[in-house]
Amino acid sequence: MDVLALEAKNVNGADSEKKSGQRPKPKPAKKAKRIVYFEVEILDSKTKEKLLLLDKVEPTATILDIKALFHKSNPNWYPARQSLRLDPKGKCLRDEDVLQTLPVGTTASFYFSDLGAQVTWGNVFLTECVGPLLIYLMFYFRLPFIYAPKYDFTSSKHWVVHLACMCHSFHYIKRILETLFVHRISHGTMPLRNIFKNCGYYWCSAAWMAYYINHPLYTTPYYGQQQVNPALYVFLFCQVGNFSIHVTLRNLKAQGSKVRKIPYPTKNPFTWIFFLVSCPNYTYEVGSWVGFTVMTQCVPVAFFTIVGFIQMAVWAKGKHRSYLKEFRNYPTLRSSILPFVL
Repeated sequence: MDVLALEAKNVNGADSEKKSGQRPKPKPAKKAKRIVYFEVEILDSKTKEKLLLLDKVEPTATILDIKALFHKSNPNWYPARQSLRLDPKGKCLRDEDVLQTLPVGTTASFYFSDLGAQVTWGNVFLTECVGPLLIYLMFYFRLPFIYAPKYDFTSSKHWVVHLACMCHSFHYIKRILETLFVHRISHGTMPLRNIFKNCGYYWCSAAWMAYYINHPLYTTPYYGQQQVNPALYVFLFCQVGNFSIHVTLRNLKAQGSKVRKIPYPTKNPFTWIFFLVSCPNYTYEVGSWVGFTVMTQCVPVAFFTIVGFIQMAVWAKGKHRSYLKEFRNYPTLRSSILPFVL
């Protein structure tokens, strides 16, 4: 009887609700979150003069977005030419830094400095490589005004001179093709004034080497083929190894991605050196020039190899430290450029 009475009560209650026309109250809609916009002022890093005031900048805006807005009001300063800092003498902010993650309030001040005219790194690499290739060939074909007039457009009688020209040309043609089709350059641009310093080093070194190797009085290596042949094998081995490393590094990240990953050996045996070295591309590069030095037995080549090794060792140690700092699980067995040594 109690169950029947409860059911009757529920039915009567439902009927009475229908008759009265009352419905359950809907839940109140959630209020949209209020966006806090930023006010950004850009000051000259030297004079502290206010160059631009940006109002209502979204908190998710990146430094590159702010540079683009600055460029609209100052067309002469395109984004690649701008350097923005939180402090006049502080570190330059990265393009991908987000405004709301920076240690600034809703009114942010950035200090601007002009980096000067810029040129892309790809063009720099091409200029660095095309120059030595053409300069060396000028000496190889003995163009006028290089040696005595009687030697103009003559060729050397030594077979190692022709072999050296083929190796030198192969190296720089390889670098040009890698720049065009393999490398994914993370750095966007560099100051135009630096291209003269970079190219001057490579171009002058190529001219210095080529002058002596292709000179009419050039003498062949002391041990002849016993010295040249092993050096040639070392040169070719390291060239293939260097190319293999560049392909591996290219496949490590997608186009346009700036996410860094730890490079590991692949099925290619030339990449197994990653077990012992952080920057094997430099290791192979140095090995190539050591082989070329022994092959030609030329002092300018030896000097170029030593200077190149010192510079690449500095770059490799910097990258190695960066890997150790960024990745906690980075292989501890690796050295920077020379296994177990450096």
